[in-house]
Amino acid sequence: MSYSGDTRVGGPADVRELSELTISKLAVGPMDNNAYLLRCRATGEGVLIDAAAEADRLLELVDGQGLARVITTHRHRDHWQALAEVAGATGARTVAHPEDAAELPVSVDEPVRHGDRIPVGACALEVIHLRGHTPGSIALRYDEPGGRTHLFTGDSLFPGGVGKTRDAAAFRSLIDDVEQRVFGVLADDTWVYPGHGKDTTLGTERPHLGEWRQRGW
Repeated sequence: MSYSGDTRVGGPADVRELSELTISKLAVGPMDNNAYLLRCRATGEGVLIDAAAEADRLLELVDGQGLARVITTHRHRDHWQALAEVAGATGARTVAHPEDAAELPVSVDEPVRHGDRIPVGACALEVIHLRGHTPGSIALRYDEPGGRTHLFTGDSLFPGGVGKTRDAAAFRSLIDDVEQRVFGVLADDTWVYPGHGKDTTLGTERPHLGEWRQRGW
């Protein structure tokens, strides 16, 4: 079956087979978080984005095939409740932006900043720092060879708007970064994998950027 990105807590992962990378999306926990397992098809190396909850189900998804890294997109608790258990069980190195690292339940082995690259076997993710949802919120960009860009946005970008912010200044920071660092450089067919709920594309969301800025959330 083709990938849809529609998952539910307790249900199976939705799997997308790209030419060089496999993406498995799993919904976990009481806040319907998305966790994404990326596995390089050439080397078998795996990376998990957001060990949000239900460590047993995340480890079942890893299925004994090894896990090199767990990347946490931001400091909010619902995105890391299974981090210590998953990292402990697999020996995976932990990755996050240093401005959010102190709030995580484990030390960060590999702090990353805007523009850094994180290996996934023979593939790589580029870090995009999107300031506003939290100080250290990051998105992760994968460019499919000869194909589209795939963007894992945490809670910084969803279908219908940017993530929640604490005040007007944080909103302006987030919307500015999303416009400049995401919509300003990536094509409309970029596939967006958010931290909760269904996927979208930049082309679907682009016409509404002005509305989001005007409404202030």
